[in-house]
Amino acid sequence: MTTQEILTTEKIEKLVAALSLEDKAALCTGKNFWFMKGLPARGISDTSMNDGPHGLRKQEGGADNLGIASSVPATCFPTAVTLASSWDRSLLYDVGKAIAEECLQEKVSILLGPGINIKRHPLCGRNFEYFSEDPLLSGELGASFIQGVQDQGIGTSLKHFAVNNQEFHRMVTDAVVDERTLREIYLTGFEIAIKKSRPWTVMAAYNRLNETYCCDNQRLLTEILRDEWGFDGIVVSDWGAVNDRAAGITAGMDLEMPGTGKENTRMIVKALKENKLKEEDLDRTIGRLFKTALRAEKNKKVNFKYDATAHHNLARRAAAESSVLLKNAGSILPFNTDGSIAIIGDMAAHPRYQGNGSSLINPLHLENAVDEITKLHTSPHKIYYSRGYKNDTDEVDEELMNEAVRTVLRSEKVVIFAGLPPIFESEGFDREHMQIPANQLRLIEEISALHDRVVVVLSNGAPVDLSWIVRVKGVVEAYLGGEASGGAVADILFGKVNPGGKLAETFPLKLEDNASDGYFPGEPRQVQYREGLYVGYRYFDSAGVDVRFPFGFGLSYTTFEYSGLALSSSQIKKEDHLTITCSITNTGKAAGHEIIQLYVHDRESTVYRPEQELKGFEKIFLAPGEKKEVTFSLDTRAFAFYDTASRDWQVEEGDFEIRIGASSRDIRLKEAVHVQSDFKPDKSGEPEIYFHPPKPPFKVEDLDYALLLGGDIPAVDPVTPFHLNSTIDEIQSKRLGKLLYRLVLKEALKMMGDKPDETTRKIIDYGVRETPLKSIVLMSGGEFSFKLVEVIIHFLNGKYFKGVGRLFQ
Repeated sequence: MTTQEILTTEKIEKLVAALSLEDKAALCTGKNFWFMKGLPARGISDTSMNDGPHGLRKQEGGADNLGIASSVPATCFPTAVTLASSWDRSLLYDVGKAIAEECLQEKVSILLGPGINIKRHPLCGRNFEYFSEDPLLSGELGASFIQGVQDQGIGTSLKHFAVNNQEFHRMVTDAVVDERTLREIYLTGFEIAIKKSRPWTVMAAYNRLNETYCCDNQRLLTEILRDEWGFDGIVVSDWGAVNDRAAGITAGMDLEMPGTGKENTRMIVKALKENKLKEEDLDRTIGRLFKTALRAEKNKKVNFKYDATAHHNLARRAAAESSVLLKNAGSILPFNTDGSIAIIGDMAAHPRYQGNGSSLINPLHLENAVDEITKLHTSPHKIYYSRGYKNDTDEVDEELMNEAVRTVLRSEKVVIFAGLPPIFESEGFDREHMQIPANQLRLIEEISALHDRVVVVLSNGAPVDLSWIVRVKGVVEAYLGGEASGGAVADILFGKVNPGGKLAETFPLKLEDNASDGYFPGEPRQVQYREGLYVGYRYFDSAGVDVRFPFGFGLSYTTFEYSGLALSSSQIKKEDHLTITCSITNTGKAAGHEIIQLYVHDRESTVYRPEQELKGFEKIFLAPGEKKEVTFSLDTRAFAFYDTASRDWQVEEGDFEIRIGASSRDIRLKEAVHVQSDFKPDKSGEPEIYFHPPKPPFKVEDLDYALLLGGDIPAVDPVTPFHLNSTIDEIQSKRLGKLLYRLVLKEALKMMGDKPDETTRKIIDYGVRETPLKSIVLMSGGEFSFKLVEVIIHFLNGKYFKGVGRLFQ
């Protein structure tokens, strides 16, 4: 420890020792919705923390965690789903740095993000906020973003820890995952980000993991996060996620957010007096909170101002470099700048540029594609725009359709802007299907039947069904590109930017092709991860299932040649590092980026292994004719699997194939290396289905799943008798429950002021239905008590005398 660290530690210890039990307990809950309590009289200020991660969402008036109330203007950068397609660590660093600068100006000390949960299934409503289906890519990009933020003195909150992969019953569902899958798929990204970037905080998720709420999960929060990975920051609850406050402190969950007044403070004191909580555990929590608060105070800057123009330009570059060219038949793109172009679609003028929910940004300067395309065209009078459809409904408007057809018939080229409107995907609810709205599908069909030079630009936060792609010449997956998405798309269409993005997720042919489809979103209170390791390309490539677009896919306006694969050795010991080099040449006529992907294939394994796994990636820029050498370095983990018997990562001796490719289905170079190891794995306990994954539908029988779990499959919780974690939706079977639902919904809608739109109503309605009864207390800022909710629960369960007795206690 440095001298400064020793002095800080001594100061904190003295401060903690001087506090009463009540004062200590009070510090474990937030001051309000967005502040962690300090001790201003002792030199420890309150610490602000606000939503991210693709921009700063700072609310100055009414506070909410659904992104509905207004926030201060900020740069809206592309969402995680978009930035992940850049595969660019340096770009993620730059975006993180820029957002941190906005935090410095707005006096925000901790940014709540990034989110690196795995995209287990295409319909998760929050997929737009997560990076990838692959843990290595998620962890590496998350680490770069965190470093960009924290190098400016602003903390981050890595979320949502852990196994938070759906919105359906996210506050109460039990994610049942076998240990190996948990380690290799759902925790690896967090491990990479934590070890590489040391985030200030980690956010514990709402859900349960293998029957224990994440906020109470000692194995997750202490044994793995702190003891194994060396995390030394604070664990903060997701807003309203606390289950048992005293148990949470014992487990390693430090800060409850938002502030709950005195409710949980009293519970902590009660647990201390009843010896259900050790004071040393509480002291350790307070020490971590003070350390973080002092760190935040030290890094504040007076009168700091960021460059809004520079940030907008960065947002435009990020959106362009993250866009993925999915189809370019006949090299229809890039367009020349003098021909007539029909721009069709409501989203062209009113862009879908970000997701809905807690990450909703109030943009500083919002571009739209119609204006930006017109600016870049040499003959603006040859740009024709037609709305084509209404973005707030999926019903076909014949008048708008006919107008679009007339516009198309007088144009040389056509660009249709399509995708998912907010009511189709959002935090708070999962999508119902993979289709884009029916009015957009009809528009694409009608126009492509009339015109042979049609390009579609997509704005969506997750894979959509692309059965219609055969009808059009070009498709650009722009995802949710932030406030400068309109200009970024214009840059790509006219070739000012060569699209260099590649998919960070697989686009399946149909929904049921996903191995997880039969098990998503599960029962209301339990979701079983029966597909195990077979998430995304790990399943599709292992089972040989055809896909629409594979993981890592993306076209360019140029071409690249791969050559000269060389390994530092053909045989290594398991503890050795392996160096791999290869050369990439731009063989086309345009400068551009190429993303080189390294996959490892175990040629013969005792335990089951996916066909291949991403173990490295590099993004390079090449001028026409230019050649560069790319170097990778692989350590033990690149060849290892998680062995549940030894509870450690192990390598089995054998031949491993190093595969270098442009996607998981476009492997250009291969070379083998023999890895020496004395570890002998035991395959007993592994179901045969994983060695020979079937074509869809993927199904795992109960006996096989129990074998994988190493024990009995947990029973699904009964709905009754009702309890603190019963949801408002569940209690509607009772008259009192229906009344409570109407009252809470009415109050939630009243908070919105003016009459909310359909999307907002849907978010609020789902939010209210999915809310557990305990959260009425946790999110009320002290307005409601656990006592009152317990009385209601007794009444719901028909125990009226017990309810009345509790009321007068």
